[in-house]
Formats: sequence, C-alpha cells, structure tokens
Amino acid sequence: MTNAATASPVKISIVIPVYNEFRSLPQVLERVISAPLPAGCYAEIIIVDDGSTDGTTGLLKQRYSNSAVMVVHHSVVNLGKGAAVRIGIAKATGSIVLIQDGDLEYDPKDYPAILQPLVDGSADVVYGSRFLANPKGMKFLNWTANKILTFMSNALYGARITDEGTAYKAFRVEVLRSIKLKCMHFEFCPEVTAKVRRTGYRIMEVPIFYNARGVEDGKKIRWHDGVEALWTLIKYRFVPLAHFDASGTAKSNTPEQAMKAAQGR
Repeated sequence: MTNAATASPVKISIVIPVYNEFRSLPQVLERVISAPLPAGCYAEIIIVDDGSTDGTTGLLKQRYSNSAVMVVHHSVVNLGKGAAVRIGIAKATGSIVLIQDGDLEYDPKDYPAILQPLVDGSADVVYGSRFLANPKGMKFLNWTANKILTFMSNALYGARITDEGTAYKAFRVEVLRSIKLKCMHFEFCPEVTAKVRRTGYRIMEVPIFYNARGVEDGKKIRWHDGVEALWTLIKYRFVPLAHFDASGTAKSNTPEQAMKAAQGR
C-alpha cells in the first residue's frame, strides 16, 4: 500500500444529474461543497442539467457559472437521469466517480465511508446501502420494489448486496470506462449493477443515512420505472458479454462463464 505521506492527491468526480430541483439544489450543493473527503482527496463537482424547466437552469447560470463547479446543460428537453449520468461520467477527470442525486434524500457526510475503500484500493465499486442502516420515511411500495430488485440482482448476478437501487454509487473510473452504458432513464442503477458484475467486479457496501422524500417533494421515479429496472436486470443477464464490454478484453460470451468469473473475483 502506498504511504499516505507520499501518495499523490486523489481527485473525486462528483456527478450530480438534476432535473427541476430549484428548491433543493442550493442546499444540496452547499452540503456537497462542504462535505468531508478521505485524507489526500479533493473534488471536482459536475452538475448535469437535464432540460430543467422550473428555474434550475437560471439558478445554475446565476450562481455557479463563474465558480469551480462544472455545469453542463446537455439538453433543452428532459432526456432522463441515465443520459445525464452518462454525460457526467464522460466529463469526469477524476480517478473515482461518485453519483450524487440533486435532492435531500442522501447526506454527503457519508462520502468518507463510501470513498475510503476506493481510495485505499480495497474496492473497485462501492454502494451506499440504505438497508444496512435505518432508512427513514420510505413508503412500503418503494421498500418492496427495492427489495425485489435487490433479490433479482443477487439471484441473477451473485451480487450479494442489500440495496441495488441506492443512488450513492461510487466507482474507480476505469470500471465505468470499461463498460458500455446505454441507460436513458432510471435504469442506470440496474444496468450498471448488471454490467459491473458481468465483467467481474465485486460490489462492496457501506451503511449510509437516508431520509425519503415523496412526489410532493419532487421525487420523480414512478412504478413503471421499477418495471423497466426489473426488465433491465433480466435482459443484461443474457446479453452476450462482448456486447457491452468496452475494453475489448471479454473472454466469454455466455452468462454462465461470465458469472463463474465474477464469483471468483
């Protein structure tokens, strides 16, 4: 392990996809900017405005156009969270990428716990699990959907995780660059889970704080997004590995061979 006193600084790319988050975004950014990071780390913050219509775009231009925060207005119409996340990943220049939602459900004070295993080299992918702690205010239907998607991730991919749908996901950048993501909407979570497992990466989990919000507070995910997420998990279990391996190093195209390699990692 590299001596902490001589190690080079580690850049963390924090990608924040936003759509109509005018009310919560200033507080979220305040928390993100002031959030603690593991020793030797510094952050670049990338906000991807996904065609907001509620004043978010103007807010970003007014407050952050001349700041260190990178603001990307990638579309005049809403394309979806998955598209915005992929734009943010493409813009990232850090060695670690962390996904941050533009609302107040998640707490950036959890960054050190999520990032430390990536910084010290003990993990390539880390999910912040709401269910390893005590998720506050989660509605029964959302709880049920999360449990179903987590069960399917474990059954189909041997993921051994407790929270597939968590928004707090962090990766070594080479992991994300080694897979071809095609997501447009909320299927980013199941797609990236499926593909990192199919390409052989283990997912580490750490407990995080979570305070659920409802539709009245701006929550945008709906029941049909859960159906799409379930289909995404099933679909990518059987797609030949070479179809989404961006590295060109895939040695097997069958789910059985890929799963055997993933479980041995």
